[in-house]
Amino acid sequence: MSNLPKIAWIGLGIMGSPMSENLIKAGYDVTGFTLERDKLDRLTAAGGTAAHSVAEAVREADVIITMVPASPQVEAVSYGPDGILDNARPGALLIDMSSITPQTSVGLAKAARDKGVRVLDAPVSGGEAGAVEAVLSIMVGGEQADFDEAKPVFEALGKTIVLCGPHGSGQTVKAANQLIVAVNIQACAEAVVFLEKSGVDLRAALDVLGGGLAGSTVLARKKDNFLGRDFRPGFRIDLHHKDMGIVTDAARSVGAALPVGAVVAQLVASLRAQGDGGLDHSALLRGVERLSGAQA
Repeated sequence: MSNLPKIAWIGLGIMGSPMSENLIKAGYDVTGFTLERDKLDRLTAAGGTAAHSVAEAVREADVIITMVPASPQVEAVSYGPDGILDNARPGALLIDMSSITPQTSVGLAKAARDKGVRVLDAPVSGGEAGAVEAVLSIMVGGEQADFDEAKPVFEALGKTIVLCGPHGSGQTVKAANQLIVAVNIQACAEAVVFLEKSGVDLRAALDVLGGGLAGSTVLARKKDNFLGRDFRPGFRIDLHHKDMGIVTDAARSVGAALPVGAVVAQLVASLRAQGDGGLDHSALLRGVERLSGAQA
């Protein structure tokens, strides 16, 4: 019998499936629930256990991890008679790794406290590749003692793991992260179109740019997407649209101006309105190509 805490994992999408599998590889007993049968089959094939409901998944868990698309889904799986808070045992640790509004995280922590459940908000950055390779950046909000207890779990999922402050702080840092990533992708996309229209060898240009001050994790991770016009979703435009809404709303509430971020938020929204919401966020290149008169 393992002495490691029993884990319930709710949400087995592009990020959740490889993350839960990394915990299984690290020796954790993982019981998962999601709405898609094929995702549950993937979990069991990796050595996990499939549950038939959220309530069943969390009932015996020491640690409950949620990785779902947005605030409404977090609230749907957390509240109500079939949700996490009404079925988790007292003393359980709920770690929400979704990207949601800071206000939702704060509200969840308050509601959970009344049920005897502890909460950390712990959104991640690194995309599908980071999830698969277990090299995610994990930004955490909550109590120091809970963070210390969760640290071994986080270490099976990522490499950069930081407690950023009280409840909601992880989500605030994630919002800033998504702002930086979106602006960076947009700048890279504009550079790609500029280079191609100028007749430069694009691969050579991106190689040399990556080695200088213009280099970034975004450029390194997305270079092949740009070169091959490969926009299979690692992180969908739909989700980045949601995240840009979070950061612009949060910035407004604290009185921070985001002039460039506001423009990029509109470009993301435009791409989504043109039917590209299911593509990877590197598909911002398609928007620049359209604006530049190229077929996209």
